[in-house]
Amino acid sequence: MAHIHLEDGSFSLLWVIIWWALAIFLLGISLYVFRKAKRPDPRRITIAAFCTAAAFAIFQVDIPIAGGVHINLTPLIGILTGPVIGSLIVFITNILAAAIGHGGWGMIGANTLVNFSEVIVAWATFRLLKRWIPGLFPRAFIATILGLFVGNCMMIGIILVSGIQGVSQSSSQILGGLSLIFAINMAVAVIEAFVTGLVVNYMGRVRPDLLGEERK
Repeated sequence: MAHIHLEDGSFSLLWVIIWWALAIFLLGISLYVFRKAKRPDPRRITIAAFCTAAAFAIFQVDIPIAGGVHINLTPLIGILTGPVIGSLIVFITNILAAAIGHGGWGMIGANTLVNFSEVIVAWATFRLLKRWIPGLFPRAFIATILGLFVGNCMMIGIILVSGIQGVSQSSSQILGGLSLIFAINMAVAVIEAFVTGLVVNYMGRVRPDLLGEERK
């Protein structure tokens, strides 16, 4: 959902390097944890492949609201694959998106951090709520809303901290414009939360083991 749609040159080189460095550090941790696993679950690898393809495909579909917004299934990726594999998926998806001109190459690091925040928050929320909310649909719905909320906050924070080169607006004016984008994104987040809830609820009926659930 949250994505920095800015071209190369919008951020100074220093901030491009900082966000890329943080993203690479994060990915390094994920790869280390992944390799330390005794035997990666082949089912997770298969799901990861499907999630990567689905995320990239749906990422290119614009919803005709306020000039076009989109969903990217990051909360669903987190729920199905977890933060380790999920971080690799969002990184690959952002590379593919940049390759077709959807955002600059310099934004990949920042966008990976934004999307990873959505992945990890949705994953953690979905599991933490199990104690109080046994239903899969409401759990996935809440996890998606919360994950996308954090992702949008992360997007705004990165842009405000980095600044946008060549823009004469003040920080307060930029924040005003970003707040409007935030409101629109969160309205569309309800749609994504509904879709994610349906998918997770269906998978809970046919393959609950993939969600860490017991078959009823």
